[in-house]
Amino acid sequence: MGRRTKVQSDIKDSSLASAGELRIEWAAREMPVIRLIRQRFAQEKPLSGVRVSGCLHITTETANLALTLKEGGANLALCASNPLSTQDDVAAALVQNHGISVYAIKGEDNDTYYNHINAALDNKPQVTLDDGADLVASIHKERTELIGEVIGGTEETTTGVIRLHSLEREGKLRYPIIAVNEAETKYLFDNRYGTGQSTIDGIMRATNILFAGKKVVICGYGWCEQGIAMRARGLGAQVIITEVDAVRALEAIMDGYQVMPSLQAAELGDIFITVTGGLNAINKEHLLRMKDGAILANSGHFNVEINIPALESLAVEKRRLRPFVDQYTLAQGQHLYLLGEGRLINLAAAEGHPASIMDMSFANQALSVEYLAKTKQTLSPKVYPVPKDIDREIARLKLLATGITIDTLTKEQRRYLESWELGT
Repeated sequence: MGRRTKVQSDIKDSSLASAGELRIEWAAREMPVIRLIRQRFAQEKPLSGVRVSGCLHITTETANLALTLKEGGANLALCASNPLSTQDDVAAALVQNHGISVYAIKGEDNDTYYNHINAALDNKPQVTLDDGADLVASIHKERTELIGEVIGGTEETTTGVIRLHSLEREGKLRYPIIAVNEAETKYLFDNRYGTGQSTIDGIMRATNILFAGKKVVICGYGWCEQGIAMRARGLGAQVIITEVDAVRALEAIMDGYQVMPSLQAAELGDIFITVTGGLNAINKEHLLRMKDGAILANSGHFNVEINIPALESLAVEKRRLRPFVDQYTLAQGQHLYLLGEGRLINLAAAEGHPASIMDMSFANQALSVEYLAKTKQTLSPKVYPVPKDIDREIARLKLLATGITIDTLTKEQRRYLESWELGT
């Protein structure tokens, strides 16, 4: 536990710190890679004096990343990347026990959310950490005076990377960003296994429903959707996939799922899950076709994948039945149930990805921040992949921490693979 320090912050209740500290400690058990990086950072101080602002989900796993960056010497300020994803006891522990500025309260309204982003930016960051690109967007739109001192940034999630590529295509990106989401040790595990388990966990905690025998409609078949489909089928659900990409649709068919247009699926589904990163994957026309009792959940970053204004306009009555379950009664009499206000259900109603998954994702964040600090503004303002040596090192450390060893190529095998002359 760090020294108690008076820092600027806006959190729900500082008395929750002791409970948050225990949860941070519990998550750390499953994060051996971050622990190894933290130990090295404590000795080498590669981020000494570097101002870092992070707009991330304030969870136990994020706390372990924050403590790693602080051990490396960073001057850190954090805000939430979603109004419902903050764990208030964790926020309290970071402020009270570790002297880290945190601006995050679970359930904060829209104005507070953006006030908190600006408070984190008042740290005048040299490096930004994003989960959804809200820091980058705010700097480029409202806080342009900060751009001159920014070395670079990182981005955690698919939705944020999409936004950043759009900014880059328009020639408006002003500083380099490392797309942590694109690292193999991130998307192959976090997106697939993390989102798969945590999304189902969030839905089950919110509703206590049985998945076996249910028709589960999953909008999209990227890495996140593949993980959700895998877990839903494992629980006995009949999985239906909707897609706009022919290759992904074909992949879903080959994986044994039903694939059909979303309007057709709307009439069949018991549970609908969106994870597309896009707008109105479930729209008014879909809502009108849904049967009585259909459940709607989103696991994409922003609450725009289910057209909530359309749902509100169709409803003649709305009432909250459980903490994360809102019942909408439509004019025709059917009831539709929206979970977690259409926000990330795995963080709104549950605890997000398991710590062992975030271990690799946040190891990418920590080492990418170190990489940016070493470049000292030599990178052009573009979106970059995580350097391959960082990606491979994280995989090596994860195997090392779990006690698993693998083979290495012999000189003869390496020579064969590198030669064009050897053949049949």
